[in-house]
Amino acid sequence: MINSSPSFDRAHFTRVCWSIYALLMASYLLVFFHRMAPAVVSADLMRSFGATGAALGSLAATYFYLYTVMQIPAGILADTVGTRLAVTLGNMVSGAGSILFGLASTLQEASIGRALVGLGVSVVFVGLMKSNSVWFRERDYGFISGLTVLLGNIGAILAAGPLAGLLTIWSWRTVFIALGVIALALAALSWFGVRNSPEEAGFPSLRQQEGKARHAGREQHWWHDLIGVLATGRAWPGFWVNLGMPGGLLAFLGLWAIPFLRDAHGLERSAASLYTSIGLAGFACGALFYGWFSDRLHRRGPPLIVGTVVYGVAWLGIGYSHWEPGLLGLAWFGLLGFGAGAFVLTFAAAKEVMAPALAGMAIALVNTGAFLGAAILQPAVGWIIDLAWSGAMANGVRVYGSADYRTAFFLMLGGALLALVASCFIHETRCRNITLSD
Repeated sequence: MINSSPSFDRAHFTRVCWSIYALLMASYLLVFFHRMAPAVVSADLMRSFGATGAALGSLAATYFYLYTVMQIPAGILADTVGTRLAVTLGNMVSGAGSILFGLASTLQEASIGRALVGLGVSVVFVGLMKSNSVWFRERDYGFISGLTVLLGNIGAILAAGPLAGLLTIWSWRTVFIALGVIALALAALSWFGVRNSPEEAGFPSLRQQEGKARHAGREQHWWHDLIGVLATGRAWPGFWVNLGMPGGLLAFLGLWAIPFLRDAHGLERSAASLYTSIGLAGFACGALFYGWFSDRLHRRGPPLIVGTVVYGVAWLGIGYSHWEPGLLGLAWFGLLGFGAGAFVLTFAAAKEVMAPALAGMAIALVNTGAFLGAAILQPAVGWIIDLAWSGAMANGVRVYGSADYRTAFFLMLGGALLALVASCFIHETRCRNITLSD
């Protein structure tokens, strides 16, 4: 058995495994930061570019448009050229885009910069999840996926309260230029520090370490593999879950939560950002909990269904119950994020109905749903509240009414219902790859 070979150093393997994970996670922190930051700088962007609600929604959603379109190509890249090259190039493009965004003098220039950021970061998550599938054991994949989302949300949390505080010292432009420089540094670190597989780093594969035959590689052109993934009906329920649940959460916390709290509840930006931070913390903790619990339960479907129900109930509380700023509001936001954290199980479920060599494409397929949902919902919410806008302005920023937001939030409830129905169709894998005989 290979795992008994004296040449195999388990401790060295563990160090390399976690160092690669750490490098990729650093890039993923920036992904989440860019995803959530527009909510905090929304007033600055409206003021700098004279943007309406719909225009602001479109600017923020530009990230999601490119991110959505790039998910399938990101999966192809992860399965063909590998995580190392994909993430290196992604960091270079997102770094350039962030710098352009910070220097933009017009809404069009800002949109181009935001689009480049979305294009660059689009390959990071799929590459990271693909890397996790070859560097970590299959029976731990749910937990590792949850840990990944939890740590990634640190970037989102930094884009809430800490960013609001930072904006009292630096301008929003300085922040995004600095983020661009950090991304370019991570590009260099990824190239020199990341390896696509244990074998590429001089180790036996995980299965070989357990005395089993290694997984079969891809045997045909990636186009035929992609067609096979898209034709696999068992992979699609996760797409619809993600479109309805994390798609709605990202659209809300990533842009409209702070304007809603400002207009409907009279909160200043720094106070409102605490609510988004709690929502993101709940999302992170939920992802870790559901991933861990699913691995221990050896089931994917039931925990996911529970999460979608919790998410829907939280939306009813936030949008349609009478609450005042304080503990109850924070609890609703935390519950919203915690329920949505169950989305992490869609990646495991998709990976486990596909051949291991196609894990990147399978993960990319379901991940597309989340960002398509956000790309649709961010401008849609802005369009709805613009229709009912009374003309009120404050410090050069449009002010909307509570009723305007409640009308728009029907879209979020529809997404929660879609996620619940789709979660009932998740194919139960019992936490193992059903394409393998052992």
